[in-house]
Amino acid sequence: MAFQEIAIESLVCNPFTKISKEWMLITAGDEKKSNTMTASWGGLGIMWGKNIATVYIRPQRYTKEFVDANGTFTISFLSEEYRKALNVCGTVSGKDVEDKWQEAGLHPYPVDGTAAVKEADLVLVCKTQYHQEMKPECFDVTENDEKWYPQKDYHTMYMAEIVKVLKKCE
Repeated sequence: MAFQEIAIESLVCNPFTKISKEWMLITAGDEKKSNTMTASWGGLGIMWGKNIATVYIRPQRYTKEFVDANGTFTISFLSEEYRKALNVCGTVSGKDVEDKWQEAGLHPYPVDGTAAVKEADLVLVCKTQYHQEMKPECFDVTENDEKWYPQKDYHTMYMAEIVKVLKKCE
């Protein structure tokens, strides 16, 4: 599968649908070793005059180690035919299996010193700009803390500049 770089201004998609309904894969690492995880929380917007993707990763997620070590990651969007693979990537940890990529039926795609998902229709290559652990005392609506964090395993929020957009060649 080949990709072509496109201008971010040419993107035509609904980020609410793309992220929450179709889901995305957050991938980090390099050609030798990488990991990917399914996510359905995040956002796209502008911060500090840059195109920014915001993602949230819990501390126990193996992908977090790669994001923290490399400072770069990708966000890959796949078609509905890969829903089973997205489910695998959201429930199986790369720490617990020999080859999570193989288990999901996906392949890493090296790009700009990190990894993406070869089967993706759209890839955002991101460079971290800011990260912060969510804190219980910062919740203005305590029900969100109670509902989403019963284990107190608060996400780390990453704000990352989208430095490249890749679209699958037709």
